[in-house]
Amino acid sequence: MNKKDILELKKRFTKNGCSFTRLCGCYVDSEKTIVLRLSETFLNLAEEEFHKYLDIAKKTLSGSLGNHLLEFQFPLEEEFSDGRQQFLLGLKESQLKNEDLLERFYEQIIEHYDFVGNYLILVFYDVYDVMKKTSDLQKLDESEEVFSYFLCAICPVTLSKPALGYYAEENRIGARIRDWIVGVPETGFLFPAFTDRSSDIHSVLYYNKNPKETHHEFIKGFFGCQPIATATEQKETFQTIFQETLGTEKATDNLYFLEFQQNLNQLLEEQFPEEENENTKSLVLTPSSVQNILEEIGVPEEFSKQIEHSYTEEFSQALPKAEHLLDSKALAIQEQKQKEINLIQQVEALTHQVEEQKFQIETAKAEAAAALDFEQDGTETIILKTTPEKAQQVTVQIINGQKYLVIPISEDETTNINGIQKEF
Repeated sequence: MNKKDILELKKRFTKNGCSFTRLCGCYVDSEKTIVLRLSETFLNLAEEEFHKYLDIAKKTLSGSLGNHLLEFQFPLEEEFSDGRQQFLLGLKESQLKNEDLLERFYEQIIEHYDFVGNYLILVFYDVYDVMKKTSDLQKLDESEEVFSYFLCAICPVTLSKPALGYYAEENRIGARIRDWIVGVPETGFLFPAFTDRSSDIHSVLYYNKNPKETHHEFIKGFFGCQPIATATEQKETFQTIFQETLGTEKATDNLYFLEFQQNLNQLLEEQFPEEENENTKSLVLTPSSVQNILEEIGVPEEFSKQIEHSYTEEFSQALPKAEHLLDSKALAIQEQKQKEINLIQQVEALTHQVEEQKFQIETAKAEAAAALDFEQDGTETIILKTTPEKAQQVTVQIINGQKYLVIPISEDETTNINGIQKEF
């Protein structure tokens, strides 16, 4: 699934656009016991409840792809008659009306979902009449496919904090009664996936609020799929590789890491100009690409080989996308350092200009003074015009009783005496 596919579904989660036909679920306490079951016709819900449940459904399809939203393909063995994919397919085809399947569904979640505390399992069933679109994305009044699916959300239920409140009937301030409040989803999924505006029964779109804790036990136990690292986890792993190789407490303290981030960002900008469609922006970062960038920024060979080796081992199952490894903090630090470097270079250039102008003024004064001396008493003065750096190399030597100025001349330097260029 891509961003457009997800957005197409989410756009329908409104009062007028929603077509959920059924809402089921159960409330699970901290002892993993079901204390409440619910089954409702969604469109018959009270107005306030309708919108609250709709917000939960929207949240289950929120976040960034590759980080909060991960797509899993079922292993082949899970598509056999007793496989997990087949079970979910049967639940979908029942339209959440088979109580036995629903009960088994709840039990499977409770068994494999590792969570401390109370939580609410919600399941929304929907049938979406997917309309055809023209090449310029205009909808045609013609159905392309009927996409039936269900959306599951697992929400924590926590006790409200102690607080004081005003009791109008008694006209007094007192301790509020603490309530159990349903929070936003921690985990959820869409089955089947909606890929290229079509049903994909071989895949499931998985949601997790915290990309650092994706509930691997649930992914393996409930879906039978192998967990994959989120963009956040991939970025942290990559930073750890630099830290362990180059010996810094934080990757962002290392100049090589900052330069790597800068070059990686430039690589993405070159590959995908701003006018490119965001859905096409996907560059897998291979070990050889990592090595090339390390060579460009001058990382010593002994370290670059170690980083490449660690990168290959850590991401042996699946190579990360380049954009997943970008660190906004590192880019900001490097940008600030580059500004400081540019400022220092500008100051040095201005200082050089001032020194050059000062040198020219002093030379002009010396020439004027020499000309005046010659006019007054015929005394000749030798004027040597060169840079301050070169002037420091000029020495006086006595050869055969005669004083000489000795000026070293390199191959790329030219000499000019009284306007005439001399070759030595």
